[in-house]
Amino acid sequence: MKKGILSLLSLTAVLFFTSCATNIGEKHEDSYLNNLSFNPGEELKIMEALLSLKDSSIVELKAGTYKFDNLSIAQLKHIMFRGEGSDKTILDFSSQTQGGEGIRVTNVTGFNIEDLKLQNAKGDMIKITQSRDIVFNNVSAVWENIDSSNGGYALYPVLCRNILIENCYVQGSSDAGIYVGQSDSAVIRNCKAFMNVAGCEIENTTNAQVYDNEFWGNTAGFLIFDLPTLSKRGGKVKAYNNNIHDNNERNFAKAGSFGTTWGVGNAAPGSGIIILAASDIELYNNRIVNNNSGAIMLASGLATDDSAVHKINDNYFPISKNIFIHDNIMQMGDSFPKPAYEHRMGQMLIGIEQALNAKDPNRKNKRIPFVLYDGISTNILTNGTAANPDSLCIKQSGDNIFVNADLMSIGDPKKWNPGVDVAPFVCK
Repeated sequence: MKKGILSLLSLTAVLFFTSCATNIGEKHEDSYLNNLSFNPGEELKIMEALLSLKDSSIVELKAGTYKFDNLSIAQLKHIMFRGEGSDKTILDFSSQTQGGEGIRVTNVTGFNIEDLKLQNAKGDMIKITQSRDIVFNNVSAVWENIDSSNGGYALYPVLCRNILIENCYVQGSSDAGIYVGQSDSAVIRNCKAFMNVAGCEIENTTNAQVYDNEFWGNTAGFLIFDLPTLSKRGGKVKAYNNNIHDNNERNFAKAGSFGTTWGVGNAAPGSGIIILAASDIELYNNRIVNNNSGAIMLASGLATDDSAVHKINDNYFPISKNIFIHDNIMQMGDSFPKPAYEHRMGQMLIGIEQALNAKDPNRKNKRIPFVLYDGISTNILTNGTAANPDSLCIKQSGDNIFVNADLMSIGDPKKWNPGVDVAPFVCK
């Protein structure tokens, strides 16, 4: 276990010093050289202005509702896109006929969007790619009807660097409300996510901090995923002081997502936090309450894709390492949410609870333990026998904390042996 202790200490040091060293959490009221101001009814002028926009410009939209097909901003520096309040300046994309997003931002350095509401895009609400020094502040992104025809992502920076998302509200995404993908250095704070499939997702992203947020009423509250065949490997993610509660809604991801190995359609209704193939993660001081299929779920890529081992490269490893879970408040309701009984992964979790209680009558119909580990470790790749080869460290008080679900054997009832012994995984 000495090696595991050293790994944990190294992880803690890395995570402690992973912060806003890149100044992504700082905002400066720099002067802009150009100031453009518009009123509702001037949508055509706005679209024309964006086509000829110059570096160092503020685009101000006065209070009211604007009707757009889509908007695009590209290859610029130092741009502010600002309304007069997320309840006052409304950009409505419900009549959108073309484009994959309501707003698309590409190759911009220093892009701020604040104090406005985006609603009802046919695709993603706002996608920002290949950009850096991005700030979302007091932005609402909402689909008013909650169904699978909605866009996948509300706030969607991907392939970016230095991202701050704060004081934002997202609703109705058919994948993840706040999604940061294949990026480096991100802070998500003081945000709210309600009635999405996933409230927030950090995917293949490094050096991320997620804190002081509320994710509730979703299928799953918070996801940290690493997927194969993408441009970079994620890791070094801290999530703390979040209120992740009552995420028990049906999974309304697009139909194709349920048929794919990696789709968010796999998220079981009732999931608080799911970690999939992601390493160097610290979860602490979170309130994870009434997510009634499980508070924290830790899964390997091999749990969802038998071929994941063949996808290992510099940008992907299917088994999570260096996971530190401590000092969270975790509670769970008396039963699984009804949508879990109609969901493939939900049915599996129900089966695990039933198996544990049948195996040990002393459990007296206890709920599934708060932290579910799929039991798939690097021992499978190395033929090793270490009890905790991947430095999973749990420091949580109370009863019914942990289950090793032994998912590699779940298809063979004679071999399947889920267990609740947390001792090999308790922080030393």
